[in-house]
Amino acid sequence: MKSPVIKRSIVIAGHKTSVSLEDAFWKGLKDIAGTRDMTLSELVAAIDSERRHGNLSSAIRLFVLDHYRNQHSEDRSARSPSRELIASRPSTAPMLRAE
Repeated sequence: MKSPVIKRSIVIAGHKTSVSLEDAFWKGLKDIAGTRDMTLSELVAAIDSERRHGNLSSAIRLFVLDHYRNQHSEDRSARSPSRELIASRPSTAPMLRAE
């Protein structure tokens, strides 16, 4: 059975390295680089410079996941009314007073 993880070579900061990624993460990474008008190498170098721990492949997966989670949250916020507006609306239910 063929593994869905593929090892790919990339040059970052002037040196060649390899990352093992599934096609979906590789495609997502390329799409993100394109929308940011960056080369794939530039984006991977930025991810590499900001990672705190773990290997580069894991850092890339987390970056792609975070990017699409944030995009999804922004899309949902744009489509639905703000919770603050809903919470600040006056109630139409009659108020009951304890006497």
